[in-house]
Amino acid sequence: MNTITSCVHDMLRHQPFLDDALSKDLLNFSALAAHLQPDVEKVLRKPVKQGSIIMALRRYAPQRNLLKNANLREMGDIVVRSGITEFTYLNSNTLLGNQALLMNSVKDQIGVYLNYSSTYQESNILVSTDLKESVADFFKEETLVSVKSELSSITIALPKNSSKTVGLYFYIFKLLAYEGIPVFEMISTANYFALFLEKEFINQAFLLLNEIKISR
Repeated sequence: MNTITSCVHDMLRHQPFLDDALSKDLLNFSALAAHLQPDVEKVLRKPVKQGSIIMALRRYAPQRNLLKNANLREMGDIVVRSGITEFTYLNSNTLLGNQALLMNSVKDQIGVYLNYSSTYQESNILVSTDLKESVADFFKEETLVSVKSELSSITIALPKNSSKTVGLYFYIFKLLAYEGIPVFEMISTANYFALFLEKEFINQAFLLLNEIKISR
């Protein structure tokens, strides 16, 4: 059975920006209660007093200091690359074979960029501009879902043991969201993290991520 407290706490846990601000004592409980009141009343299907919501907020204990400053300072080099195009295709029985042909065709080329990733239904191919025609040729029989040109990437060397750091990606995405910078695509490996952005946002994003290393 939903109570005012359980309802408020569930809302906060699903709104990480609010949770983060509460953990730093940056929010006015009265203003936040007024903001949450319509949603709480909708879930509980009855009028709820703001005072009851304030009491629920006071009982809420967001987890603090999960993100260690040292981890952010230990981020490695930040590399920016421009002129990237993303192709998205529906998966098929022939897609992997065409991918192998593409990769074999560029194996001896220096300085090209090619990244392949796949989900259950679709596959993405991110390539430098000089490979656009090759992708279109090798995958001409595949079903093209979308193509996006003029992307830029920011690749970051992750700190050691980053897989055990709670909130690392949240902090990065929070900064970008606060500044109104949309992320078009994201790829991560064990030691590197790459963001793909439209070119008009790349300089602003680079400055923000560089500030993390300097100021944290």
